[in-house]
Amino acid sequence: MPQLRLALAQVNPCVGDLSGNTDLVLEWTRRAVQGGAHVVLLPEMVLTGYPVEDLALRRSFAAASRQALDALAGRLAEAGCGDACVVVGYLDHDDQGARNCAAVLQDGVVQARYTKHHLPNYGVFDEFRYFAAGDDLPVLRVHGLDLGIVICEDIWQDHGPVAAYGEAGVDLLLCLNGSPYERSKDDTRGALVARRAAEAGAAIAYVNLVGGQDELVFDGDSMVVNAAGDVLARAPQFSEHLLLVDVDLAAGGERAQAVPGWQLQRVTLSPEPLPAWEPQQAPVVAALSEPAEVWGALVTGLRDYVHKNHFASVVLGLSGGIDSAVVAALAVDALGPDAVHGVSLPSSYSSEHSRSDADDLAKRTGLHYRVEPIAPLVDAFVQQLHLTGLAEENVQARCRGVTLMGLSNAEGHLVLATGNKSELAVGYSTIYGDAVGGFAPIKDVPKTMVWELARWRNAAAAERGETPPIPDASITKEPSAELRPGQLDSDSLPDYAVLDEILARYVEGDASFAEMVADGFDPELVEDVVRKVDRAEYKRRQYPPGTKIGVKAFGRDRRLPLTNSWRERAPEQQT
Repeated sequence: MPQLRLALAQVNPCVGDLSGNTDLVLEWTRRAVQGGAHVVLLPEMVLTGYPVEDLALRRSFAAASRQALDALAGRLAEAGCGDACVVVGYLDHDDQGARNCAAVLQDGVVQARYTKHHLPNYGVFDEFRYFAAGDDLPVLRVHGLDLGIVICEDIWQDHGPVAAYGEAGVDLLLCLNGSPYERSKDDTRGALVARRAAEAGAAIAYVNLVGGQDELVFDGDSMVVNAAGDVLARAPQFSEHLLLVDVDLAAGGERAQAVPGWQLQRVTLSPEPLPAWEPQQAPVVAALSEPAEVWGALVTGLRDYVHKNHFASVVLGLSGGIDSAVVAALAVDALGPDAVHGVSLPSSYSSEHSRSDADDLAKRTGLHYRVEPIAPLVDAFVQQLHLTGLAEENVQARCRGVTLMGLSNAEGHLVLATGNKSELAVGYSTIYGDAVGGFAPIKDVPKTMVWELARWRNAAAAERGETPPIPDASITKEPSAELRPGQLDSDSLPDYAVLDEILARYVEGDASFAEMVADGFDPELVEDVVRKVDRAEYKRRQYPPGTKIGVKAFGRDRRLPLTNSWRERAPEQQT
């Protein structure tokens, strides 16, 4: 029974940092080889970072990627890793255009290459714009076993390279991935890998990126399954990790010499089977609860956006409300309290409990805290411009925005916007006011989930014997922007539980007016919510980026024209 030790290096590269990413690959490969690995698998486009978007169209960048790959092969050999079979994702370019590729490195050179066959073009993906597809099918002979290579979307498609490798009769498939996080995606992903393994009649080693890249978060969740679909090992989510797995597979002998429709290439890397040894048991990390998983995604997205863009600290307005409290707690978890600066910005309408709740949160978390009253600024605008009504309300939010941006310019902090998905959907925010900032950590989090996350985070702290970071009053009190005396969100919005159900259907499910009414929602309420969502598109275009956690986030996932006369209406009103 030939045996092989696999190393799945679940790492966090940075887009465009070819030098840093090369060092990252070298360091994790060195660790893998020290652990006895014969095959080291790294994620999709790890050398360039992923997704590279329009960088893929720059020939200079693709050429630099190929140069980095060639240099990496030599450096691996110099570092004593030349005997290992190292599979690395990178960007290549030929006469047909850019290529999303995986290279096999051994003995200081590139031994084989696989080009991604299926190019996703939905949701956040736009790979038809960038890449040419391949039809190559390298089969690697390593210690008596035949190994195939696939890249991410290839494994999601029926009748693709997985099926072709099954026809060729490989023993093990190596799958490189840049699979972004969505809520509960780990369940879908695990079931898919198990199903494909059974279809191919081969074990699958699935390695995924980890870390944040702009609005996307990669959660890792790398795994190895056997040909029956049983999980042999699984890595944690949201952390870099080296997963060492011993596989014990029966070699199938000579394989098919050709697979119709594919360019089959046989590469012998290590012809002799390894002597048998007692395999080690690899860990299967338990799945996180949904709140823990979402919190981990939000912390990862915020941390990496700040660090990869070289900010040292963040600043945000602390209103005493639930949204700013959750964002502050996320920031402290992501960056540490010394890198987080909270500012209370009371106006003449701010309640005493808002100020005290903000102060309480600062003491609980240990972040830097100051109070900057905005009443004199508001008065100056109101008196100069003779503002009343909505204009007076909005100038309060804009004075807060100007204050935060001023502190950002003076002290170098990144401003965090604290709005949630529900408010953003219906336009319940002020452009150049509470919408200002460089990053919006809970932009894709519905209001009801904001409360759920706050309760979970406090409970998790209590279980560890720590001080819960979020004041109970911030969780339990009625939400309000406090822009006029006695104002509540419920004055202009339905109950958030109802609102979020409608938004889930309309924004994420693209449901029609008739379908939402058929689901039992009041027609007038549906019409009001839909109108608010449609009219707020221009605001969302000007909102900062924020971490995606759902199936359809505003921005990359959902793109509608600003000038748009179409409205969802009752069928009898539609023309």
